[in-house]
Amino acid sequence: MRDAEILVGYDGSTDASVAVNWALEEAEHSGQPVRLAYVFEWLTVASWVGPGVAPGIWPDDTARRQVDDLVRKAAADATAQHPGLTVTGEVYDGPPALVLQERSADAGLLVLGSRGHGGFGGLLAGSTAVAVAAHARCPVVVVRDGTAGGTDGPVAVGVDGSEQSLVALGFAAERAAQRRVPLRVLHAWTEGPSAAAGVSGEQAAVEQAVEPWRQTFPELAVTVDLVPGSPAAMMIEASRTARLVVVGSRGRGGLAGMLLGSVSQQLIQHSGCPVAVVRER
Repeated sequence: MRDAEILVGYDGSTDASVAVNWALEEAEHSGQPVRLAYVFEWLTVASWVGPGVAPGIWPDDTARRQVDDLVRKAAADATAQHPGLTVTGEVYDGPPALVLQERSADAGLLVLGSRGHGGFGGLLAGSTAVAVAAHARCPVVVVRDGTAGGTDGPVAVGVDGSEQSLVALGFAAERAAQRRVPLRVLHAWTEGPSAAAGVSGEQAAVEQAVEPWRQTFPELAVTVDLVPGSPAAMMIEASRTARLVVVGSRGRGGLAGMLLGSVSQQLIQHSGCPVAVVRER
């Protein structure tokens, strides 16, 4: 769904603003429209203010108007800075994680800040980003303030042979080709007396998975690295020099019922650059 819109979770926080900037850069390459989505969760908490005075409900209509103004201004500012893009803003009502998951069904990509701020504008916390990445129906990119990634760094992708990782490989190859940066394909293997003998076979399997993308993007510089140790440690280390790290939502080692693997969760919390969590639709 490359022609579908890029949906951005927005609440006015610093992390959300960084996520918007990342989404706008993505749209510059892809031509996709961008929609800023503020999810407004009404709190039906009554407060007693005194004898003979009816309890009040917060937030009130004034707070909702402030949210509308915030989103409208953010969309207008983005349009002014990127006049060739279509940028809109919309306010939705309901629990943030659930609303974003539902809206992701019609999106080509969902971009989130890793953590929002508190108060009536609070949209994203770390747990919300993880929940959305676990249940969204499109690829999810999580961007944290201070982890914009290297502008000249590669797109790094973890491949373990699972179907989800092969989908992630395609996503990563497309982004690297669009940005004209190298693609770094990583595969983790477990050290041990008998493991070394199987490394050459694993290398051949990864190269075989990469070959169709070499043919699709012949100008793309691709390196394949087999790294001893845990997949999470490998990807977190790669994130220090990458502009984007890409993983499948759940790899080979995941339990059948898990929607988001441990590698994806650890990257969302510790990556040094934006993280894309990709699953097959």
